[in-house]
Amino acid sequence: MKKIIIVLLLFPSIVFSQLNESDTLNFKARLSLTGFWQGGNVETIIFRATSDISFKPWENAVFKTKNSYVYQEFGKVKADEDILSLNFLYLNPKKKIYPLILGFISTNFRREIDLRYLFGAGVTFQVLNSKKNWLKFSVTSEYENTNFSKTNFNDTSYNGDATINTMRGTIWMNGRYHLFKDKLILNHESYYQPSLEQRGNYRWQADVSLELPIWKFLNFKINYLHTFESVVIANQKQEDRFLTFGLTLKSY
Repeated sequence: MKKIIIVLLLFPSIVFSQLNESDTLNFKARLSLTGFWQGGNVETIIFRATSDISFKPWENAVFKTKNSYVYQEFGKVKADEDILSLNFLYLNPKKKIYPLILGFISTNFRREIDLRYLFGAGVTFQVLNSKKNWLKFSVTSEYENTNFSKTNFNDTSYNGDATINTMRGTIWMNGRYHLFKDKLILNHESYYQPSLEQRGNYRWQADVSLELPIWKFLNFKINYLHTFESVVIANQKQEDRFLTFGLTLKSY
């Protein structure tokens, strides 16, 4: 366990840096390819690939996609093999209030989720928007379908069916701030996502990071991610916490 914790602390950050869809640039991208291998008494393999891209498919619209692949193996036993794709289409994102359409697809080996997808829409409110500092809130509604590999849950009312369908409402908050004459960059992104139909079915996530610019296209990053899901497979923990260190490579 101590070796796993050390790996997580030394491993480059896998959480996506935020791109501001209200920016004037036509194309923005961030990319991370990271890995870790240890042989000998304890064999460890970790591979993580992440990308964050935004572009303008037409005037007054921005498409943003965040994608990741994660594989982890400890002592020749697979611990993770996950895929995550988050996709957003923003309309008139330079305005103070603008609509958005979203679609998510994911798998999660550790949580035994074979496939989860969400489709929905909502609206974003810009509280602060300058070239280097911004703060936004969004309210969205989504239809979710989650297929688990097992049918026994911590909430027994869901037992017997591996698929959970529900409508959700989500409150999002995210921001980015350049501090101390651009020597430090603070990022935060969080959401609360309850079911609109099933009481007690909700999840939330808080993602906070600090970046120290090394070069125009490269930052050193410290990231803390805390996630919670109320409905999980029986005997699984509902919370996950990650503290990671790493580098961010960007195109702008």
